[in-house]
This record gives sequence, structure tokens and C-alpha cells, in this order.
Amino acid sequence: MRFRGLNSWLPVLIPLLLLLYLALALPTLEPLLSSLAPPGAPVIYPRDSFLNLISWHLLLVVVAIAGAALIAILAAVLVSRPAGAEFLPLARALANLGQTLPPVAVLALAVPAVGFGFWPTLIALFLYGLLPIFENSLSGLSQINPAVREAARGLGMNARQCLWRVELPLALPMIITGMRLSIIISIGTATIGSTVAAKGLGEVIIAGLLTDNLAFVLQGGLTVALMAMLLDALFLRLESHFKVA
Repeated sequence: MRFRGLNSWLPVLIPLLLLLYLALALPTLEPLLSSLAPPGAPVIYPRDSFLNLISWHLLLVVVAIAGAALIAILAAVLVSRPAGAEFLPLARALANLGQTLPPVAVLALAVPAVGFGFWPTLIALFLYGLLPIFENSLSGLSQINPAVREAARGLGMNARQCLWRVELPLALPMIITGMRLSIIISIGTATIGSTVAAKGLGEVIIAGLLTDNLAFVLQGGLTVALMAMLLDALFLRLESHFKVA
């Protein structure tokens, strides 16, 4: 049983350990990566530590998806109520807009308004993360059996209590699924933020592309992939936990 429990954590532990290794001990891989760098060029990205770049990358994604989740879940709750049902087409259109506009276009529009760096990238990730969370939240709330709501009212719950104690807990696995999808998409998309001077792993990849240094590209790409795998595994476990509960 102990080994079975450990095996269930392997999808989390393996990318976590590899990510920590890259963050703290990347220079030890220099002999393996040296053949991918141009002659005389640095093999390990020298302008910043990977620990700092990973931290900034995660900060961007977490803040953007937290904001997107708040707005998307509130919108899903609103349009799932009888009084707000007429706003469903508008809410869906606005959520779709974030996926319709390419992140590069959002960056280009946001830079004149908020400047370079963190904020335009945050706006792009926020807009890009709305749709999966909104649609999954709406599906979770819509699939609740009406008899469950009637039973909650029969127990004396008002509409607000029914929402918080019954509907949202039942819809939570679907909401987590939407957040998981948004986070995975955003981890990869956040790399383009380096084109507008946002801190993150994108600057390693872009530096490698500009200097024809495949060692940089591999370092940045592998780190982004491990982050996506780690967060995907964590959210899958969270989703499974609430499904069981």
C-alpha cells in the first residue's frame, strides 16, 4: 500500500525534482549541453538565475489565472441564475474574445497603455485564461440535478446558501479542470512576455533563438515543460480529491 501511494505521487515528484535540479544545479549540465552552443558562446544562460526566472514566470501565471478564475466563476454563477440567463451570449462572447485575439496582438495593444514588462503580459494571460474556466464552471453548475437544489431548499437553505454549500462544491471538480487547462496554456504562452521585457523563461528561449544557441533554447523549453507537467499533475490530484469527496 505504501508503494502504491508513492507511485500515485510520481507524476508530481518527478517533474518537481527535475525542476529543482534545473533551478539550483543547472551549471552541472554544461558538459552535456556544450555541443549545442556555438563555439565560444556561453552554454548556461548567464544573465539571470533560473530560480529567479522560474519565480517570475510562475508569478505571472498565478496572478493572471487567479484574476481570470475570479471573473470567470462570477460570470458563470451570474448567467446560471434565472435572472442572469439573458447575459449568457454576452458573457460567452467576451470570454471567447480572449482566445480569439492572439496574445501577441494583446501585447501590442497593451504596451502603449501600460508600458513594457509585467503588466501587458499579465493582461494577455488573463484574457487567454478566461474561456476554459468560464465554460467549465458553467458546465459544472448547469449539470447539477435540479432535485438536489430542491432538496437544499427543502432543508431551509436560501439561494445564497444553496449556491455556497451545494452548487459550488458539486461544480468544483469541473471548475478545477478549467483552471488546470488555463494554467497549462498560460505557462507556455507566458514565454512571449519576454518580447515586451517581462521577466520569465521566455527570455532564455528568445536569447537562444537570436544567437542560434540551442543550449539556451533547450534549457528554457525544458524548464517550461517541467513546470507545465508539475502543475498539471497537482491539479489532477486536486480534481480527483474533490471528485471522490
